[in-house]
Amino acid sequence: MEKLIITAAISGAEVTKEMNPAVPYTIEEIVREAKSACDAGASIIHLHVRWDDGTPTQDKGRFKEAIDAIKKSCPEVIILPSTGGAVGMSPEERLQPIELNPEIASLDCGTCNFGDSIFVNTEATIHMFAKKMKTLGVKPELECFEKGMIDNALKLYKKGFVNEPLHFNIVLGVNGAMTATARDLIYMVESLPKDATWCATGIGKCEFDIATLALVMGGHVRVGFEDNLYLEKGVLAKSNGALVEKVVKLANILNREVATPEDARKILGLKK
Repeated sequence: MEKLIITAAISGAEVTKEMNPAVPYTIEEIVREAKSACDAGASIIHLHVRWDDGTPTQDKGRFKEAIDAIKKSCPEVIILPSTGGAVGMSPEERLQPIELNPEIASLDCGTCNFGDSIFVNTEATIHMFAKKMKTLGVKPELECFEKGMIDNALKLYKKGFVNEPLHFNIVLGVNGAMTATARDLIYMVESLPKDATWCATGIGKCEFDIATLALVMGGHVRVGFEDNLYLEKGVLAKSNGALVEKVVKLANILNREVATPEDARKILGLKK
């Protein structure tokens, strides 16, 4: 199997300090959480940013401030900014971090219920995001919450909006989208092109179940406060690093070597 790429989604846009005091808002807190994840074995930081009061933002300046600060502490790490932003943001608002020319960024491939809200990604929006990323040379991580989104991603490829090799993040367990079971993950992975790379994300209590399945199946893994705040039932994680450490322990048990950022760039076809 390939070396294991671990992505740490350190903050997200929905979780708050009331849920877990370690959730980062400020630049200093974001750097702290990114470094804890990198030190534990993450080679990719999936980045959302907030204002100091915790309000989610896609402001390009705030992203630049966070990226520059993270790079001082973790110079080799791959930073994967979100273009999902927060529910209700406009497409133009969400796309701002792409202007910073990251190596890779998220590209959501469809609309779904998201708790009591709707996460809207129309075909026109998906095309716009894909075109912009291709123009700037940013590799898309194709975010798929259910099978129809994989179909949308494959249509993007057939129409020339994205280039091979494709890289997917299969997100399971969102309240309103596909559930997080072994059956669901196998079905999603079997729907991908054979030469595609993929990462699996389990939401909430499903995080480590899905991580373990992905490890066994040869995929890559995402964990972090965006997706889950607990190390185990009833025990809040003290840092993103603690969640990454748990994946590393599982990888050691299952004989999956953990990828460095350099390894991850080779596997994903990125150029620093």
